[in-house]
Amino acid sequence: MNHKKVAEEVNQALGEGNIQAAAHCATRLRLVLKDPSLIDHAALDNNDDVKGTFEANGQFQIIIGPGDVNKVYAELIQIANVKEASTEDLKAVANANGKSNPVMALVKVLSDIFVPIIPALVAGGLLMAINNVLTSPNLFGPQSVVEMFPSVKDFASIINLLASAPFAFLPILVGFSATKRFGGNQYLGAAMGMAMVMPDLINGYGVANAIADGSMPYWNIFGLQVAQAGYQGSVLPIVAVAWILANLEKFFHKRISKALDFTFTPMLAIIITGFLTFIIVGPAMRVVSDGLTNGLVWLYNTTGAVGLGIFGLFYSPIVITGLHQTFPAIETTLLADIAKTGGSFIFPVASMANIAQGAACLAVFALSKNKKQKGLASSASLSAMLGITEPAIFGINLKLKFPFICGMIASGVACVLIGLFRVLSVAMGPASVIGFISIAPKSIPMFMLSGVVSMVLGFTFTFVYGKRKMAFEITDESSSQEAVAINQSPTQGTEEPKDELIGAAVAGTVVPLKDVEDQVFATEVMGKGVAIEPSSNEIYAPVSGVLTVAYDSKHAYGIQSADGAEILVHIGIDTVELKGEHFISNKKVGELVKKGDLLGSFDRDKIKSAGYDDKVMMIVTNTKAYGDVAVLDKGSVQPGEDLIAVSEAYGN
Repeated sequence: MNHKKVAEEVNQALGEGNIQAAAHCATRLRLVLKDPSLIDHAALDNNDDVKGTFEANGQFQIIIGPGDVNKVYAELIQIANVKEASTEDLKAVANANGKSNPVMALVKVLSDIFVPIIPALVAGGLLMAINNVLTSPNLFGPQSVVEMFPSVKDFASIINLLASAPFAFLPILVGFSATKRFGGNQYLGAAMGMAMVMPDLINGYGVANAIADGSMPYWNIFGLQVAQAGYQGSVLPIVAVAWILANLEKFFHKRISKALDFTFTPMLAIIITGFLTFIIVGPAMRVVSDGLTNGLVWLYNTTGAVGLGIFGLFYSPIVITGLHQTFPAIETTLLADIAKTGGSFIFPVASMANIAQGAACLAVFALSKNKKQKGLASSASLSAMLGITEPAIFGINLKLKFPFICGMIASGVACVLIGLFRVLSVAMGPASVIGFISIAPKSIPMFMLSGVVSMVLGFTFTFVYGKRKMAFEITDESSSQEAVAINQSPTQGTEEPKDELIGAAVAGTVVPLKDVEDQVFATEVMGKGVAIEPSSNEIYAPVSGVLTVAYDSKHAYGIQSADGAEILVHIGIDTVELKGEHFISNKKVGELVKKGDLLGSFDRDKIKSAGYDDKVMMIVTNTKAYGDVAVLDKGSVQPGEDLIAVSEAYGN
């Protein structure tokens, strides 16, 4: 790579004098721009040395790759005449510009709280869907499956128990996750959640009736009458409680001596939070939560098909802003009080929008003659159909604009049908073509019909309109360049990378790369690989070779193996912002390492306490040099244990 030339091209594409501040991490340039509208996105997209771009938190990020990004950065700050800055400096500049706002901050908080517990809610939701299939009449006949085959009654009963547990004890899950997000001890948060659903309390679902008929018991706290009300299925009360608990814990940690801190801080935090919960916070937040639920039900009942059509039209733009991350909190509230709400209208709308964007992306696949674009569209369209739309939206549809708009229109039309036939979900699940498993049984046929409408219209609108725009939107101008690039040596150290096995860099639990909460890694822009939820603090060389990348921040290493594989080991997400704190590095760039050598260490607990994800990503950055990069099927690994297999290099 000609680093100076790339820097010049990037600067030109951004607009002369448009860079206000610049920093970099292990893989990407992070920039704050004076006027984002001046960006020539087409020039960046067509630059072979730029692996992708996106905007987040007021920063425009350009993915270059490990080993090259620091050199391009050094050239760029000279060309653009800007001072070298850290990622923290950059964040401060972005915030000062007003590009970070309270709404997005709230979105991120809710996302951080609910994303970790979604697997439990989805599992419970899908089990609830199975229970509905077994117990609903008029699905396979006048009688339910349980009535037709009494022998499955107990089986259905256990399914119902497993399905109900995550929602009945939701405050425990939310308490654990929210307290961790607010910087407190998550186990104390879980304990407060348990207190709020104790069997001694009136079940949260029956509180309104108990108050209405006068059967609600009360505690007499120094003359103050406090309702013995539970919070089963609640969301907002425990979020507020977790915030109070975490801040009380921090307060006492600072003021109680270390000798007494371990004993008295948890006790004081729990007892104060507990009294505040049942006397003030819980009742107040219950009113807010009930108001939110009633308001959403009123909005749905009032606006009907028209309202859902508008919601469906704008759902994908909402995804771009990130505001959809707040929906799990709202949807959980709707599902937790399903007797009143009937279910959630958000899930069917999300499904229609995802299907439409996937169909639009599929149309681009059918239209395109560009091999790179065609390959991305094929995988991204399938991903969107199955509920993961980011690759399709950001990688294809938004760049071409018209597929995104066509998908919006198709989604809007399909959601009008959803509204007309009052299709509601009764569980959380995959918002996709297989989303029918989470829909109320009586509405499954209309959900599937609406999905077909969304898919057909999304594909047809995009294909018909795209035929007219192919001349400038979808071309084969880079095909010859790609052919040349494929035949060129993709590595610096060897002309033909050989088959080899790459070991685990850290002990821990294997996590699919798509589940990592960073779109650069999750969408495999940097290459294929895997993530590991670490169980130890040491990082080891996954292969024998030369260390090509080792930053001052000590959070990432690049190694080129003797057989040609280029591996990036990245510790945590956005941990470059820690500036090396909580990290120790034992190696320097240029050193030869053997598989299993200790590269460095990191303090997992302190990194997580600082609010950062500590997952370790292992990426084969020269993935295109191989015919196959496969992650071996393992649940957990030890350092050096074979984890990634690379094989069938081009040209062999």
